[in-house]
Amino acid sequence: METRDLRTAVLELFSTRSGHFLLESGHHGELWLDLELLCNRPRAVEPLAAAIAEKISELGVEIVCGPLIEGAFVGLMVAAQLGCAFAYSERLAQPSADGLFPAGYRIPGSLRRTLQGKRVALVNDVTNAGSAVKATFADLQSCGAEVVAIASLLILGDSAAQFAESNRVPLLSLATLPNRLWMPESCPLCASGMALEDIEGFATLLAKAPSGSSK
Repeated sequence: METRDLRTAVLELFSTRSGHFLLESGHHGELWLDLELLCNRPRAVEPLAAAIAEKISELGVEIVCGPLIEGAFVGLMVAAQLGCAFAYSERLAQPSADGLFPAGYRIPGSLRRTLQGKRVALVNDVTNAGSAVKATFADLQSCGAEVVAIASLLILGDSAAQFAESNRVPLLSLATLPNRLWMPESCPLCASGMALEDIEGFATLLAKAPSGSSK
């Protein structure tokens, strides 16, 4: 597929909504994607995973790692395309002092030793504030892996690009969209009185933050 066709194919996979949403990172946003629908039609995702695999094929990737849930599904398809090994990270509560990024991601025990000294591509479905990517990246490093690329079907906003640049890792994607995120205390949607939707129960993670932290 041409780049334009890939972008269209990616965007067609997602059902999007506008509103006022609590995101996994603890930020507030105005765009929501129903990611559960991503792999509802696996054959539609396969050529996109192949395109990601092609982008990273010259990097000597030995293992592809994706954060559960949907990022791991995409990562598994990419690993199959490359003919390499696969690993994944699981979400866990990880309270933060400022209430942001309250979700951590950790590679399961039996997989950790397989990552030591390996060249790893971190593959995700959609990357926005980067909660899953940032936490998985940190845990991959703690396993002794060398992350040689971050790849995502879709990137929203510029947080992912800033993170990749600061860590000197290539960032690859098939599509990008502009997007705005706000700290809870400076959210204009809150100021306007618009109700906040917590579709996936992220407030439960935030509630585990240390007493006195910013929500």
